[in-house]
Amino acid sequence: MSGSPLNRLSWLRPSQSFLNAVITSPATRWVLFNDGLPLIATHVISQKRTLALLPTDDVRSLLGIEPYFGQGQFEGEASHSDAPVLEAARLHGARVVFLGLKEADPLTSAALPSSDFKDPQATVANMEGTPFFTIDVADLEDSLVMSAVQTSRRVDSYITLNFMDPKTAMTSLDVFTAAVFAEARSMIDWNRRNKFCPACGSPTFSLWAGWKLSCTSLLPWASNTGRKPCPSGRGTQNFCYPRTDPVVIMVVMNESGDKILLGRNKRFPSKFYSALAGFVEPGESYEDAVKREMWEEAGVRVWNVRYQSGQPWPFPANLMLGFYATADSSAPIRTDLDNELEGYARWYTREEVSVALAHQAGTNSATSSHDSTKEAEPPFKMPPSTAIAGVLIKQWAEGNIKFDYATKM
Repeated sequence: MSGSPLNRLSWLRPSQSFLNAVITSPATRWVLFNDGLPLIATHVISQKRTLALLPTDDVRSLLGIEPYFGQGQFEGEASHSDAPVLEAARLHGARVVFLGLKEADPLTSAALPSSDFKDPQATVANMEGTPFFTIDVADLEDSLVMSAVQTSRRVDSYITLNFMDPKTAMTSLDVFTAAVFAEARSMIDWNRRNKFCPACGSPTFSLWAGWKLSCTSLLPWASNTGRKPCPSGRGTQNFCYPRTDPVVIMVVMNESGDKILLGRNKRFPSKFYSALAGFVEPGESYEDAVKREMWEEAGVRVWNVRYQSGQPWPFPANLMLGFYATADSSAPIRTDLDNELEGYARWYTREEVSVALAHQAGTNSATSSHDSTKEAEPPFKMPPSTAIAGVLIKQWAEGNIKFDYATKM
């Protein structure tokens, strides 16, 4: 599971003086991606993995020429315009996102108002905490990227750095790094997917440290002779903002609360079962989406829909919203309506689920070859507790769900 442990300092994103000062701070750390694959540090003996959080000096060659924010028309040129379309603009080089500040003491840290940055270098030097940035290096030369990685001060005789499958890497992250990873990957993916203006097709550029995108036809020096003005320049709708796609995921219990309904999606590995899930559609509430998805995927009518918790899921930019609900376990199950499930969904008892959870491989979706010296494979597998589905299932299995299952609401 992940939360949001960074102070994102959103009011300072338009401040190029703050961003140019904090990006070069010795305390700053970077999360690197290569086409969405995170750079992971692996201990060669323990095989423990975590995000390779690099200092700015290690990645400076990947950032281009200063200034890094508030760039002008030509590379190396600073913008002196106060036009909103140029606030902390990054027009040259790979897009960079400021993620926020891990405060030394969130309860006592100052709020860092914009007025504090009359002397940004001095303010940043006295700032307590760790600033975080992220960048995707996919569009840079491979030799430049590999040189930066191989010469990083993180590399030694015990630590190796490699770009790794994000879902595999996520299972080994602690709560803090999982949260930073979720924010970083979602923002990097959004920046990489939105390279052209949806209104006129012109290239876009980054503002506000990667949190806004704008059309290049709106730049003061843009040549728009013979072209209609871009519709994105009218009113206040001249920026593109990061997106988050809500997804409901639900563990449905029977009326006595001692069984849950799990299903097999076509994309799941062998013997893997999970809670059902689906995107929230326009014009419906979260509760409506839970009811619709359960009917479409399993032909089951549910009631008593209760929210439990949420989890950012950066593949690419989902927000998983976890719910419990109740259904009649004697009613027939149908998987032929939208064919999302592999023709199979059924009710599992608490005992069956608990046996799988207690098994060494019960929450490991990887398919392993048979080894007679090891414990026999579990009858089925479920998501780990690093995923919200695993949390929902585990809390139910341990008897930690406290509400009236049968009451219809």
